[in-house]
Amino acid sequence: MTVDGVKQALSFDELVQSSERRLLRLGLMLTGGVHSAEDLVQTVFARAHRKWARISALDHPEAYLRTMVVNEFLSWRRLRRYSEVPIAETADQPSGEDISARQAQRDAAWRLLSGLPRQQRAVLVLRYYEDLPDNEIAEVLGVAPGTVRSNASRGLETLRNKLPAEEEH
Repeated sequence: MTVDGVKQALSFDELVQSSERRLLRLGLMLTGGVHSAEDLVQTVFARAHRKWARISALDHPEAYLRTMVVNEFLSWRRLRRYSEVPIAETADQPSGEDISARQAQRDAAWRLLSGLPRQQRAVLVLRYYEDLPDNEIAEVLGVAPGTVRSNASRGLETLRNKLPAEEEH
């Protein structure tokens, strides 16, 4: 935020308010579950609060928080893919429309994504959900752009191979 052309740092509360929904959506895409996404973002906010003096001095603290969310996801030891299959959550209120086909597609997409290794899933979410170019994804993950491209290629190939035959057409 700028006042009279002078950059003023956001307070921690202001940054949380301005970035929480976006980070929760990113967390949801990475984890496949609302509660896991909330846990992930809460953990990141707790860590960010402890480092706030350093983070607030950055030019783009929101981007730093996004990187923290991805890194926290990649380092989580609570691997759920062996015990749980994340599914998209149903709407709280009925809309009157038949959403069963759409819900089935979401469930299938979550199952496919949950079967990918964490790094490949993170690359695909950052590329197709966050719409980041390869060089920014590489910066977020701390890898070379070529590694991003190879992870994306492998992840997409795995997804293509897992698609049921009737959905390939």
